[in-house]
Amino acid sequence: MDAGAHKNVTQMFFENRSMYSFMDRAAQKGLSVPVIVGIMPVISSKTIRRMVDLSGTSLTPRLNSILEKWGDDPDAMLQAGIIHASEQIVDLVSNGVRGIHIYTMNKPEVAQAICKNIGFLIH
Repeated sequence: MDAGAHKNVTQMFFENRSMYSFMDRAAQKGLSVPVIVGIMPVISSKTIRRMVDLSGTSLTPRLNSILEKWGDDPDAMLQAGIIHASEQIVDLVSNGVRGIHIYTMNKPEVAQAICKNIGFLIH
């Protein structure tokens, strides 16, 4: 940001409280660059576990439960992941987050389903 960035896009995260804490700390330091939060819909147990290992982020207990329950059923995991990401975004938007980036890993139908769920909330 000191070098002139006009916006910031975060990596994926699953715990909204961590994002709120980051945004509070940034505001306390006087940083006013818009933050676009990165949401990764969890639609594959194998893929998300690999990405978590690579990125250093962690899964929430709720998300671990979802993976345990539906991780071996691709159709159920897709639906649970879309619902989970939709709920995460609703919470973020209702708490003042203005920019959302959905990481879809070349699955546009996932972004479409999430937007169908929440589109009326983010005009």
